[in-house]
Amino acid sequence: MSAQAVDQPETTAADPRRWRMLALLGIAQFMLILDVTVVAIALPHIGADLGLQRDTLTWVVSAYTLMFGGLMLLGGRAADLFGSRRVVLLGLLVFTVASLVTGLAAGAATLIGGRVAQGVGAALLSPAALSVVTRIFHGDERNKALGIWSALGGAGSAFGVLLGGVLTAGPGWQWVFYINVPIGLVVLVVLARMLPAELSQRARARLDVPGAILVTAATGTAIYALTNAGDRGWLTTVTLGTLAGAVVLYLLFAVVQRRARSPLMDLRILTRRSVASGTFLILVATALMIAVFFLGSFYLQHHRGYGPLRTGLLFLPVAVATIIGAQVAGHVVGRLGARPVATTGLAIAALGTVVPAIWANSVPVVAGISVGAAGIGAAFVASSTTALGQVAHHEAGLASGLLSTFHEFGAALGVAVVSSVAAASIAGSSGVGFTRGFTFAAIVAAASAVLALLMVPAVKPPVGVRVHAH
Repeated sequence: MSAQAVDQPETTAADPRRWRMLALLGIAQFMLILDVTVVAIALPHIGADLGLQRDTLTWVVSAYTLMFGGLMLLGGRAADLFGSRRVVLLGLLVFTVASLVTGLAAGAATLIGGRVAQGVGAALLSPAALSVVTRIFHGDERNKALGIWSALGGAGSAFGVLLGGVLTAGPGWQWVFYINVPIGLVVLVVLARMLPAELSQRARARLDVPGAILVTAATGTAIYALTNAGDRGWLTTVTLGTLAGAVVLYLLFAVVQRRARSPLMDLRILTRRSVASGTFLILVATALMIAVFFLGSFYLQHHRGYGPLRTGLLFLPVAVATIIGAQVAGHVVGRLGARPVATTGLAIAALGTVVPAIWANSVPVVAGISVGAAGIGAAFVASSTTALGQVAHHEAGLASGLLSTFHEFGAALGVAVVSSVAAASIAGSSGVGFTRGFTFAAIVAAASAVLALLMVPAVKPPVGVRVHAH
């Protein structure tokens, strides 16, 4: 059967609980995304309370993102082999328990160990949950569901700034992690009863352990290199050597996949236009989102002197704009196709981002970022509908893992590039670096809009036709 085969119109009744399942899976995904920016706001208080140095504090963020991004393909493939229900529940359980351990930490070892475990749980949960969404929704409903799912990414990052300020200023930094525990347990219990039982199509296939180790090491090494490139410099021996090491590991992974009886992934999936363009879109959209959030947060806190709570409140319109952009895109992508949605979204992102580049003040900065976030939210929807719309049912978890992996690549790349471009403003009081950073982001968004016009397939989902999903 072709990997891009499409079923005949669906004859079985849709699961009446599908929207409730989406809500629960969305809450779980929201926690995973939230846990990046919510912790970033609390870092100064964590360092003061536990007596941690700056390099150790960096690992409180990096340990989570490295494991989250590095293990994503493994999580997606595990969902294909063992069933997405099992992997969702296991990932949520690991993440919830790890959140409790992290909140109870009294030193660096437990704190970072807990963050590593959180990343493992997130890497299992995120792609498996996305594969469930693509399986229980069909046709135009799937586009709307993916619109909701895509909105969670940008909104979670923006709300993390607000929630981090509220919790840190209120009950304390520990509640940045504790808050996941009751929510995670409730969602776990309800999902265990609600998610449909399933048998994997490839239940007898074995997990490719050597391939999993190699791709995890390669992705982790690449994300580590990108994360530190902004501080160390792009042309330093350490940065170039680490990136070269990642390339070598990926080449070894490719060799192993060609020889493995049950490979972790069919490398030919990356040559499909839909998957390649979808991963490109999510890479760019995430990099832009993280870059403008990073610039905006630094501008408001370090240049304008606002506190974390006030900064968080100013990010509320950014979160709302992301949700609106994704929801509108989710409603129209089925009629127009992903290409015009991606192109228009990135063009709006460019127009919004250029506002703070030419008018540096609190109101235009927040307004410009909000407009840009609406466009980025639309680009997220285009990325997921493009990458997931034409994959075979047994590849849904893998494709979700690929999409999620490039999401983490984009996050690391966005921070690394913008911290290099805006280094003068981040380190001092000059506003020149912020102007350069926003200008660079606007140029990237505009160029990506042109590339999206050329790359994204001009395909609209057929009415009443189910595309294979997990």
